Amino acid sequence: MTKRNYRIGCAAILLAATLSLTTATQAAPAENATIAQINDAFVAAASKASPAVVTILSERVVRNQFHRRFSDFWGDDSAPERESRGTVLGSGVIFDSGKGYIVTNNHVVEDAEEIRVRLYDHREVPAEIVGTDPLTDLAVIKVSVDDLIQLQLGNSEGLRVGEWVLAIGSPFSQNLEHTITAGIVSAIGRSTVMRRGNYEDFIQTDAAINPGNSGGALVTLDGKLIGINTAIATDGFSRSNSGVGFAIPINLVKRIVGDLVEDGKVTRALLGVLPQNLDAPMAKALKAKNMDGALVITVMEGTAAERAGIKEQDLILKVDDITIRDAAHLRNLISSSRPGDRRRITVVRKGKEKIITVKLGELEPAPIAARDVAPDDDSDVFDRTGFAVAGLDGRAAQRFDIPAESGVVVIRVERYSQAARGGIEPGDVVVQIGNDPIKNMRDYRKALKSYKKGDTVLLRVAKGDGFRFVGIELG
Repeated sequence: MTKRNYRIGCAAILLAATLSLTTATQAAPAENATIAQINDAFVAAASKASPAVVTILSERVVRNQFHRRFSDFWGDDSAPERESRGTVLGSGVIFDSGKGYIVTNNHVVEDAEEIRVRLYDHREVPAEIVGTDPLTDLAVIKVSVDDLIQLQLGNSEGLRVGEWVLAIGSPFSQNLEHTITAGIVSAIGRSTVMRRGNYEDFIQTDAAINPGNSGGALVTLDGKLIGINTAIATDGFSRSNSGVGFAIPINLVKRIVGDLVEDGKVTRALLGVLPQNLDAPMAKALKAKNMDGALVITVMEGTAAERAGIKEQDLILKVDDITIRDAAHLRNLISSSRPGDRRRITVVRKGKEKIITVKLGELEPAPIAARDVAPDDDSDVFDRTGFAVAGLDGRAAQRFDIPAESGVVVIRVERYSQAARGGIEPGDVVVQIGNDPIKNMRDYRKALKSYKKGDTVLLRVAKGDGFRFVGIELG
């Protein structure tokens, strides 16, 4: 049986199972459901959700670079850039019809000089940015329009793998606006999908999501908004759907949108630990029942965790009554809390369970913004290397999940730079330049001053759990 036939066969089997109602679920469909009734459920959900989805057109300056295959004409691997104005296509969902708030992805409106929104009734209106949060890839924009329609919000905590969902957006072109695709929830709680430093707790779905769908709606069959579509996984050669798409769960969206609307920024809580996932040998050594939980490898000085008495090698099993799956789950759960909240942390220490009450602190913003680095004493350093760094303090370590104790953390990489081509990315830690160990910003500046323009330096970089060397020609 070919792969194509196998997929069709599975779809037929799934439909037959749905009609015969042989499976037992918490919310099983009514007995004797007909094909027409199932069909009507999809139609009703699409009809309810579509008017709340919009197309977003963001005008911005686009930097184009010749492809690498032309590099021989220029004598090296670099390629000239040219700037032009371009339009980025995305989608959005009306979140508050009375106030004109629309939620979308940060990458849809990032760096936009002008934003236009095309509504379901084909009206096209200007929009302004209310606030953005790059770490969750969410943004809120506002339009001044009457008669908007918003969706009822679902509860992503109750979402089950296998549920039918619809994805709605504008893939590829304005001419394909309000395209509706159907699929199931393939998985929940997906993390480390996009890049380190992000807060990720994605819903995975096989409903077709393509470029232009970013910021669009993921809805359940009762027409409730359950997520905001944000990314797809590909084989690296194609940007189109391959059946692996990701959406930001609505419960996280509500938390972020609330902060952006009220304050224009997101406030996050800080526990003050660097956690690590368990593997089988670690679980055996700790006499853990399974591989759930997050192992504390570092407790930051002066943080809530230290004041409460959390220790290195504590295995965090629960926050209040929520079982911790892994380090990313702990990080997301704490960040969704408010500074000052009290949480009961269940840990295993030396084989015994212990409950520790912690009053959470506040995660301060990174010392240098991720974009638009202000001119200062380090601006020339950025120009020379193609990336910006910050001191490796507790805030940077918490943001990027860095277990390193010394070095400087990369917080921004210039697109198309030699550093970017060499694989350097935000969250990497520079620990050595040439033969000079780098412990802090002072070491970093001093080391670079010993080289002149055109020199090639070898950087030793901590990346995840390992190290690698990267060669860079200095500007």
